[in-house]
Amino acid sequence: MSRSERFHFIDQFRGLVGVLMLLGHSSYYFNAVWRYLDPIDPVFDNWPQFALRYIGYICAPGFLMMNGAMVWYSYTKRREAGDADWSARWHLIQRGLFLVLVQMTWVNSSWGGFAEFKPGHLGIIACIGLAMVFLTVFVDRPWPFRLAVALGLFAAHPLLLRIPYDPSIMNIQTILMQTFIDSGEFNKYPVLPWLGLATMGSVMAEGWIRGWKTADRRVLVGLGIGIAAIVLATLVRLGRGYGNLFPFTELGAYSFFIDQKYPPSLYHNLWFFGSVALGVAAITAIGRWAPKLPAFLGIVGRVPLFFYCVHIGILGIFSKRIGIYYREGGVAASLLGFALMLVVMLPLASWFGGVKRRSKNYIIRLI
Repeated sequence: MSRSERFHFIDQFRGLVGVLMLLGHSSYYFNAVWRYLDPIDPVFDNWPQFALRYIGYICAPGFLMMNGAMVWYSYTKRREAGDADWSARWHLIQRGLFLVLVQMTWVNSSWGGFAEFKPGHLGIIACIGLAMVFLTVFVDRPWPFRLAVALGLFAAHPLLLRIPYDPSIMNIQTILMQTFIDSGEFNKYPVLPWLGLATMGSVMAEGWIRGWKTADRRVLVGLGIGIAAIVLATLVRLGRGYGNLFPFTELGAYSFFIDQKYPPSLYHNLWFFGSVALGVAAITAIGRWAPKLPAFLGIVGRVPLFFYCVHIGILGIFSKRIGIYYREGGVAASLLGFALMLVVMLPLASWFGGVKRRSKNYIIRLI
């Protein structure tokens, strides 16, 4: 199997995640539900609003797992090509720190259309970057070791959330807690639970890229792992205790699926690890039998950071700052905004993909 064949499905899945994130962000800017929806404790009026919100829950786990997979692959390829151990790690550390810088200098300000500079906040891009940095510490270890680390992070996180602190006081304890463990004004994406998902991505990469030699094998094993994770997550949720942060009324209710994302519960991490495994299997199967169908997703998946940063900037400027239909509609307005943004972003992503492929500029290569 050639490198291009291996990476088709990864690019396409990353593209799918990017497109779903665009859908979620279009809802964030155009959907009036966000005038009262609390992202920490969401309440939904109907199934369409629930589906529009919930479909985006796979995005952060998808990005973290794909990033973890690429950390493992990049490190492994550089070592096999003769790079020194530190050189291979340093390449990844630089990339991770660059993502933190992008979060603080671009992403934070882009949400409001660059009306003000907001460097004092961490978010999903910084979380991905920090997860990269920490993953480089043990990326060379065998996959059973990395699997144990990931499961250990999942298991320990609910216990760490019991550490008492006052989130209303912005001090060093609050910054440390919200950087690594809890969610709040300083950071909604604490590193430790999301590092667990990135590490799981590095484990899965050994199968996706090298272990499972054929597309059919990747589909079958991915389905098995994904279903097993979903079953385990359901058992954790039904237990209503350890690993749950929100109560639920009954199996199948909104509240059963919406446990917590900020920070992610054990149930959330297991459920969406399984969802990503199933998603990669599905993209692989579609690409196997109808390769042209998911091909456009690869346009986005080859430049996910560019796609993320630019679409938020455009939405922030035109909707939030200028005020074009800012949170005035519903599901239909969100879908229409999503379609229009996709028409804008696909050519831009295709253009930048060509620029990046040809360029030797250090910064452009990092984007």
